[in-house]
Amino acid sequence: MQRVRGIYQTVFFALFIFLLVMTAYDRMAGYPVRLFLDSDPLVAISTALSTGTLYRALWLAIPIVVLTIFLGRFYCGWLCPLGTAQDWTAKLRKSTLKRDMKINRYRKIYRLKYLILMAFLVMAVFGILQIGLLDPIVLMTRALTTSVFPAIDAGSGLLFVGPRGFELGWIAVVLLLAILVAAYIRPRLWCKLLCPLGALLGLLSRWSIFHIRRTQPTCTDCELCTAQCQAGADPDRQLRKSECMLLFNCLETCPPDALTFGRTGNKEDISEPVALPSITRREVVGGLLAGLTVPLFLRTPITSADAPRAQLIRPPGSQPEDEFLARCIKCEECMHVCPTNVLQPAMTEGGFEGFWTPILNNRIGYCELNCVLCSEVCPTGAIEKITLDRKLGRGEYAGDPIVLGTAFFDRGRCLPWAMNRPCVVCQEVCPTSPKAIETDEVVVQEGNRTITLKQPRVVPELCIGCGICEHECPVVDKRAVYVTSVGESRSRKNQMLLDTEQPGRRTS
Repeated sequence: MQRVRGIYQTVFFALFIFLLVMTAYDRMAGYPVRLFLDSDPLVAISTALSTGTLYRALWLAIPIVVLTIFLGRFYCGWLCPLGTAQDWTAKLRKSTLKRDMKINRYRKIYRLKYLILMAFLVMAVFGILQIGLLDPIVLMTRALTTSVFPAIDAGSGLLFVGPRGFELGWIAVVLLLAILVAAYIRPRLWCKLLCPLGALLGLLSRWSIFHIRRTQPTCTDCELCTAQCQAGADPDRQLRKSECMLLFNCLETCPPDALTFGRTGNKEDISEPVALPSITRREVVGGLLAGLTVPLFLRTPITSADAPRAQLIRPPGSQPEDEFLARCIKCEECMHVCPTNVLQPAMTEGGFEGFWTPILNNRIGYCELNCVLCSEVCPTGAIEKITLDRKLGRGEYAGDPIVLGTAFFDRGRCLPWAMNRPCVVCQEVCPTSPKAIETDEVVVQEGNRTITLKQPRVVPELCIGCGICEHECPVVDKRAVYVTSVGESRSRKNQMLLDTEQPGRRTS
């Protein structure tokens, strides 16, 4: 059984990596890049609570839920890529019976993951979606996307075209390394202590029909099964169904073959398993109160939706800010497929709720005009799936392109305006037709020289906020042209007083 599980783990881990790599290398190429995120039950349930809808392919989580009710936490032991990585790390340590007996016993502190789950779900009810911070699939995707893959590419150039980097990538990889180091010290410590997805599957497994069974006639109470149970399920006593990850280490090491995997309710069983985690009423109340604390105290009365922020420029197709925050799980798939690396994880630009969500940093890249990949890969609809016609305002959307923001000039830093030096880079790279940056020809006197200059200005009705002008501006330390979020299509509040009202901007 161990060998079979090892094969399954390797196959699904390789599939997870393959899908991420092909997403970046072939830019979709028809691969189901969201497969693991779409089948994550915690993502499906939490987004359903925060938005009241089950978006797109998140129904793929239903088979996982059904199989968990029948088999228990098979997902943790057989499919989860982060669990597989922990198992491989744990194999590197030296194992002794006395030490394993001590560290693999169940501990009361392992109930913490259920309190974390309750807090996250309560927050989701109030529209605050933070499960992506600790969900193992999201966490693994984020670490590989923002740190591991860019590091590999920097050394080999195998995964991407051109250098890529993410400003907060080190945080994600440090967390991943901490989980693996913890697994080396205590196998599957993350799964037992903090994993909210494991907690959810543990609660669902209370109804599981099949589980590890201990039969009386042959059991010698040697406790070898507990020494090898890295899930902390105590199979030598009353098996804790909510903790058992179906690793089957206990079955492989039981000398008298007193343990089997089978249907519940057999007369030969020594005792019925413990169906639910032993959480006290006080702990349940504490978990619920923790979930209420965030919306009541940490969410400021003035949000980024009420008071728009200049640097909060979202990807094309993004929902209005409140809806966006209620859907975004911070998986960074949108950043993974972005061809120009313009999408970066936010820090404080969107407030507490917006940490790790995607924003455009035009100093690093720009929004490619003929690209909608970020909308293709978003698993929860924070970025709505759009077509090029919708983005560019063509066909049935003629005259109504998606506007990300508006460009402005700092005339005190612009070369033609401030220093009488010719420069028309911003106008040359502007992709709209007609161009959103026009120039006025002026003649200036500098000493004995007469200089003819073209001084740029923005036509706000035509600007779509793609950011290429800011990215290409030759004033590199602080750009002479910059884009802010004002005028964005997704907000009625974040608008300027223009000659033409939204919608009505035009592009090619």
